Amino acid sequence: MTTPAAAASTTTAERAASATTAAAATPPPPAQHAAGDPDLGPNVYVFDSSMDTDTVQSTLDAIFAQQKQAEFGTGRYAVLFKPGGYDVDVNLGYYTQVAGLGAQPADVTISNTLHVDGDAHGKGTLTNFWRGAENIHPVPRSGTDRWAVSQATFYRRIYLTGNLQLDDGGYSSGGFIADSLITGQVSSGTQQQWITRNSVVGGWLGFNWNIVFVGTDNAPATSFPSPPFTNVARTPVVREKPFLHVDKAGAWQVFVPAVRRDSHNTSWEAQRAAGTDVPLGDFHIAQPGASAAELNSALAQGKHLLITPGVYHLAQPLKITEPDTVVLGLGLATLIPDGGVTALDVADVDGVKIAGLLVDAGAQSSDALVRVGPDGSRHSHTHNPSSLHDVFVRVGGAGVGKAKNSIVVNSDDVIIDNTWLWRADHGSGVGWTKNTSDTGLLVSGDDVTVYGLFVEHHQKAQVSWSGERGRTYFFQNEMPYDPPNQAAWNEGAHRGWPAYEVADGVREHEAWGLGSYCNLTSDPTIVADRAFAAPRRSGVRFHSMLTFSLGGGQGTIAHVINTTGGPSDAEVGLAKVTSYP
Repeated sequence: MTTPAAAASTTTAERAASATTAAAATPPPPAQHAAGDPDLGPNVYVFDSSMDTDTVQSTLDAIFAQQKQAEFGTGRYAVLFKPGGYDVDVNLGYYTQVAGLGAQPADVTISNTLHVDGDAHGKGTLTNFWRGAENIHPVPRSGTDRWAVSQATFYRRIYLTGNLQLDDGGYSSGGFIADSLITGQVSSGTQQQWITRNSVVGGWLGFNWNIVFVGTDNAPATSFPSPPFTNVARTPVVREKPFLHVDKAGAWQVFVPAVRRDSHNTSWEAQRAAGTDVPLGDFHIAQPGASAAELNSALAQGKHLLITPGVYHLAQPLKITEPDTVVLGLGLATLIPDGGVTALDVADVDGVKIAGLLVDAGAQSSDALVRVGPDGSRHSHTHNPSSLHDVFVRVGGAGVGKAKNSIVVNSDDVIIDNTWLWRADHGSGVGWTKNTSDTGLLVSGDDVTVYGLFVEHHQKAQVSWSGERGRTYFFQNEMPYDPPNQAAWNEGAHRGWPAYEVADGVREHEAWGLGSYCNLTSDPTIVADRAFAAPRRSGVRFHSMLTFSLGGGQGTIAHVINTTGGPSDAEVGLAKVTSYP
């Protein structure tokens, strides 16, 4: 993801300097495990409020120093705080998750600051990816925390006493807040787009292109296109992300929230969220070096999986066949399928929860990196849907990667809650014939609902939807930068490929708050005939759409949807359509 200026800002020289700096950083001390605590591997740090503050702070600083510029590094870390108060500065670098271990966010207080700044590549946060915070109560000493991020980040179950600034003054491109209470004002600054779901804010200041609220109290009302706010008052169906916690008796549990329907506000403010505690003893705890065979053996025995921070190569798909299975990653645990296999293969069963994982395409092309339900799945899961939370997919960037599709959803009723499906536009192994990928999200299941759909740079339709009654709340997209010429990037008689395509036979579909941008630096004469393609009928409805030609007109999007709206080109960069049809 870049902006006009940022297309040149993340240069090869900068990335090399970043890698050198990251490699030179002093590694953090080995993780220590207190008596009675589970062994969560070498990259999970569990802090207790009785610990010396200087020791906690120095460990946090060492983790950040190593991860600050390690955009494509292999370090993965989770920092967990037991209930209590901590006067520390928590600064999150790449592949770092910070979480409280209380039953409620207020159980863990950070009284200095919890923040992300634009210091990885100089001012600006366009590449501040792959990090997140959850289940914590920050009380910033200054009254304001900064969360200056872009894609593949999460800010969940946060009770912030104060204000939140979403940029550092430089470019920033988008992010995700869910199930959070922010008592002060949120300032979006330079963020191009943002989604806030099932939260409460004290106020909201600022906008650029595409700001979406779903089930969020005290948020601005819909005023798209000017200002470009889209507000959906109620969230139709959602399950919050499972999380690790320690109960009052000192027992470690994973809390699995219940499905919420027609909801707003947080799941926890009025009372403890509805759901079920699953003892950690019911989980197989995977540590770096674990094989797919080991993990599949645990799954076959009916175990859940807790995948601790690390990079895991998979010689076979992880087969999830039992209903209600939880697969929870810590610290952006990363799965790499080898030999062209699928990383995660979910049967057509009820209630599977997958959360907190990065799937990195391998060098041999996979048909799908994540598959939910085999082809032809048709069981109803209305009462107990499967869900994906903070599941990110990357094709290239950390090395050559190939995949036909990133996520394929064949099962009905699936919920996707925050995903970035990225064919890399920079890094290692990047090029039109190197990191090949047709489609980011392919949906044939019915009644699939997505919140926070970030999909970028794939080589055909970024999203292809043939299931009925699909719903998308927020879509952010950049078309590929690198088609060599127009002839190499056409869908039949249409110039270019759409960013979001609903199949001709679909009778019902609805989407809110969609943005697609072109930055066709390889050949600025290339045209995409439309960003959004869908049958024109009353049951297929789109709300609050925009297109933009970045870089002062690097390529053209001729129409926003079908033959309506536009163009976005060198003369008219931004085009908007309020509703369709």
